[in-house]
Amino acid sequence: MFGDVVWAVITGAVLGYLAKLLLPGKQDIPAWATIGAGIVAALLAGLVAGWLGVRHTTGVDWIRHGLQVLFALIAVYFTARIMGGRRTSGRGVANY
Repeated sequence: MFGDVVWAVITGAVLGYLAKLLLPGKQDIPAWATIGAGIVAALLAGLVAGWLGVRHTTGVDWIRHGLQVLFALIAVYFTARIMGGRRTSGRGVANY
């Protein structure tokens, strides 16, 4: 159980930051939102891969990993859209 949580956080961080690198422009979201979007993406992509019957295959699960990256791109994009303009500087002044 603890190992699954640690693995989800590591995978979520990698997927979230990979999505930020692949998306054009700047996604001005905090690290916790990036990692959270990556975790959600990994979990949802795992469910979809299971529904498609490609969750566990022999060798590298390329389809599942591709789904995870695609879902991470979508999750980070929408997280940046939702949180856009809500970040504040250290003095409490909104960054617009």
